[in-house]
Amino acid sequence: MSRKKTVVITGCGGMLGEAVYRQFLSHWNVHASDIDLNEPWLEYLDVTGAPNVAKHIERVKPDAIIHLAALTDMEYCQSNSEHAYQTNTLGVAYALAPAVAHGIPFVYISTAGIFDGEKKAYKENDIPNPLNIYGKSKYAGEVIVRTYPKSITIRAGWMMGGGPTKDKKFINKIIKQLNAEAKELNVLSDKFGTPCYTYDLARTIEYLITRKAYGLYHGACNGGGHRLDVARFIISKLGLEKKIKVNEVDSSYWQKEYFAPRPASERLTNIILKKLNPKLTRHWRICLAEYLERFDWLGKNI
Repeated sequence: MSRKKTVVITGCGGMLGEAVYRQFLSHWNVHASDIDLNEPWLEYLDVTGAPNVAKHIERVKPDAIIHLAALTDMEYCQSNSEHAYQTNTLGVAYALAPAVAHGIPFVYISTAGIFDGEKKAYKENDIPNPLNIYGKSKYAGEVIVRTYPKSITIRAGWMMGGGPTKDKKFINKIIKQLNAEAKELNVLSDKFGTPCYTYDLARTIEYLITRKAYGLYHGACNGGGHRLDVARFIISKLGLEKKIKVNEVDSSYWQKEYFAPRPASERLTNIILKKLNPKLTRHWRICLAEYLERFDWLGKNI
């Protein structure tokens, strides 16, 4: 019987980490870490300190490293650029160094936010031009990782996953408003993108590592649209069309709260991943419907 391989997962306490942890748990020895110890299976690791990262990885001696640790709040990054680069760029370099030293696979999750939104949709070979500190710091991390031949870089879209306790993104923000008895939702119609289902992305990560399929991929769902499409789909799936009014607004409406510049389009196409295995990604509507059924979202007020 072959030895069970070991994987180190950094930043595993968030939306994607929950999915990746559960995906790898059956076939790998998993060492999951984060600075927020919100699960009993997490170890503490701050990726902004090179000695800490090196010591952690040398102790575990993994067969692969999956680097999820990142600051993803765009407004925080915009106001705290030094911390953003320490985490999203230097933290990547610190985690990559042991992988290079031992010649093991390294996975990095990048973002659709590295593009400027001038195109309607982006292929893998389109030239990045990030508009905000978050995108710039993540792209700098991507540049570092792609110098290593045994690396896998996956650009993710609008993340959905983690459920009510870990979802910090658009879907849970909508549902929190519903649970707060909102009768109207004001939703953007001028920002386009592609949702990315964490559970499909976790499956893709394991698929690529197992096959040593190194390279650059887009890992978002199939299809795309604007935030308004996603909100209306949620309302429909929850059977609330007659109770909730959805108002179409543009970015100026939320400018005070979301002041970091954002591209008009972050839509991704999965050309390279589909050539490898067309079954790895599904349409975002299928994934969102599954996601809504996966958790108990609605409180007593709905």
